[in-house]
Amino acid sequence: MYQKRTSIVNSLSVNVITIVSTLEIGDSAHIHGTTRALAVQREKELFFGNEGNFLGYGLFNKPILLEAVTEPLTYEREVLSPFIKVNNITINAISTSSVAHIGNTKSVNMEARIKHIRQLEPRER
Repeated sequence: MYQKRTSIVNSLSVNVITIVSTLEIGDSAHIHGTTRALAVQREKELFFGNEGNFLGYGLFNKPILLEAVTEPLTYEREVLSPFIKVNNITINAISTSSVAHIGNTKSVNMEARIKHIRQLEPRER
């Protein structure tokens, strides 16, 4: 059973929000965030015009397999107050398909796929 509650926050401080991330204040039905990134690190500054094709990396094409719950889940809970009260929230950073959410959400689906590539110069022996 989905029960709505009201969130009360006295103070919120966020330094950085970046790369497909969200600060959500209030209720939402669905949150879906997706990030795809190629992070290339090179010893020499050398850039080619045809870089960045996600199709060339299997990581970006494979389906994400989610485990399904196979047994029924039963629980009881008693909500004594319809409010969630917080004095202060301090967030340093929200990054790479993430959500900081104050409120109610029915479903959340987040995905971040990052391929790190390091290209180093050959070493003389």
